[in-house]
Amino acid sequence: MTEDHAFPIEIDCQAVQRLRREAADFLLLDCREPAEFERVRIEGTTLIPMSELGRRAAELLEHQQRRIVVYCHLGGRSLRVAQWLREQGYAQAQSMAGGIDAWAKSVDPDLPTY
Repeated sequence: MTEDHAFPIEIDCQAVQRLRREAADFLLLDCREPAEFERVRIEGTTLIPMSELGRRAAELLEHQQRRIVVYCHLGGRSLRVAQWLREQGYAQAQSMAGGIDAWAKSVDPDLPTY
């Protein structure tokens, strides 16, 4: 399977911020655990923890043709989730490189890091 170069598997925080500013049509998906989500989150995101993705995958069916940008704490879990989503037919799934930690450092320094 060849990668769609319009949607590389990873996207950087600045590109995600541009998508948000442009009001682009995409789903921002947080795959961290609920306690992490409560600690800090990017406003307007949907939480489906990686640990629950298998049983909650049907919640994403309506987004199958949209871009989905997944983030976690540092980028490891979100990369695995984006790869899994692509295997399920979500061709525009991407992982936000560096996760919410990178977002807090480069986009929104008011957010706490952990």
